[in-house]
Amino acid sequence: MKICVLSRNPRLYSTFRLVEAADARGHEIEVLDTLRCTINVDPTRPMLRYGGEELTGYDAVIPRIGASITFYGLAVLRQFEMMGVTPINESAAIGRARDKLRCLQVLSRERIDLPKTGFAHAPDDIQDVIRHVGGPPLVVKLLEGTQGVGVVLAETQSAAESVLEAFLSLDQNIMVQEFVREAGGADIRCFVIDGEVVASMKRQAKEGEFRANLHRGGMAMAIDITAEERDAAIAATKVLGLNVAGVDMLRSKRGPLVLEVNASPGLEGIEYASGVDVATKMIEFLERSVRPDLPKKKCEG
Repeated sequence: MKICVLSRNPRLYSTFRLVEAADARGHEIEVLDTLRCTINVDPTRPMLRYGGEELTGYDAVIPRIGASITFYGLAVLRQFEMMGVTPINESAAIGRARDKLRCLQVLSRERIDLPKTGFAHAPDDIQDVIRHVGGPPLVVKLLEGTQGVGVVLAETQSAAESVLEAFLSLDQNIMVQEFVREAGGADIRCFVIDGEVVASMKRQAKEGEFRANLHRGGMAMAIDITAEERDAAIAATKVLGLNVAGVDMLRSKRGPLVLEVNASPGLEGIEYASGVDVATKMIEFLERSVRPDLPKKKCEG
């Protein structure tokens, strides 16, 4: 099988591990800089070029598209799909997950439990949004933020009003969520492949911090998830149309609450914390997808 990984940096842990896993299973794999791919739109022969050469012969593509290049990255992935190349996640599903508000709206429509969430554009509606999520403390999130950037905890009414007014005055798209105190600064990441949770970890925020992201200094550790948490992660992945996803959730008094679904989840934290070779499981999924004649193997979580 000939596989393409769309990644801006082949030295990133996740990209390197995917290459390593594909090599170990005897596949040909190449890393292409997403922004160097050029698209030729042609109704009779859709084409991609790279460095002046036509890209041909690929069986599968693994998009590792950063948030800052979502628009162009999804356009490149759509072109691969038009050329008959099997994606590990389809462009439409990635687009649904990448838009944080749209993602939550889709999950809400399917009755998947979430933190109380509000969204507003006009400063005059700030009070109404704050009331909807139960008042302070509350969490304000930039819709375009990643890795915990643009996430603020407002502990008082005046702080919440000030933060919201500041973001809205800068014409930023934000959402407001309830602060789930009983989560204790921790969240759970479930890694889902082909309808199975193959690995999971708990991320604990460092002292004095409420964001559990590893990029914010959080610590990752192995965790045994409950059947309810497993079902929530699988359901969230399915309703978004994803084959591979990292589902982040909080443990609350009313059960697991899905925070976010990541369509291009990092491998470093989950592999180190869980001890699971997630990269190989991703390649095995592609083998089943591109070559359906192979017997399907159940992923062990």
